Amino acid sequence: MKLFKIKQLIVLSLFLSQCNFFQTSIAQSNLKSLKQNTEDILLSGWKPRNVLSKKGIKADQKTIAALNKLKKISTLKPYFKKAKGYAVFPNIKKVGIGIGGARGKGEVFENDEVIGSTSVTQLSIGLQLGGQAFSQIIFFKEKKDLERFTQSNFEFGASASAALITEGANASGDYSEGVAVFTFSKGGLMYEASIGGQKFTFQKY
Repeated sequence: MKLFKIKQLIVLSLFLSQCNFFQTSIAQSNLKSLKQNTEDILLSGWKPRNVLSKKGIKADQKTIAALNKLKKISTLKPYFKKAKGYAVFPNIKKVGIGIGGARGKGEVFENDEVIGSTSVTQLSIGLQLGGQAFSQIIFFKEKKDLERFTQSNFEFGASASAALITEGANASGDYSEGVAVFTFSKGGLMYEASIGGQKFTFQKY
């Protein structure tokens, strides 16, 4: 009988040891996953509250990568600080032979919180040949300007162009009708581009 009890104790001990092993493994796995997610957020230059929308929707990785680069540009810092919102387009592709077209997708932010997705299309006629890809950001000076954009069917006039700013430029002087637009080549350089005829759609998250 004593031998039987000793065997039971040994089996029970082994069982508890195995349980502790699995619990430790799961805890370590969860800790590693949490640590990796936190590092990804910090490396992107975002505070945790800015990654998710109120509905828990996370901004696209391409959008985060583009914003991470844009926020490092010193001349744009006043815009990020004072604007009520902004729309980011990581990649707009523009092609044309005589008649040109451009299209891209992005996301819209209010108070650094993603609130929806957006798309842009542009049609232009004139002497043009070849293709081009660029990034674009639109700052909204006041909440009413952001609301005009999120009501959809927002578009720029035929003569509109993206601003080209330099160090020490007036952060309010580049706004036109409540919006300031900046475009960047895929190499990350800011340049002045025609945005006339760009039309936008918006889908709330």
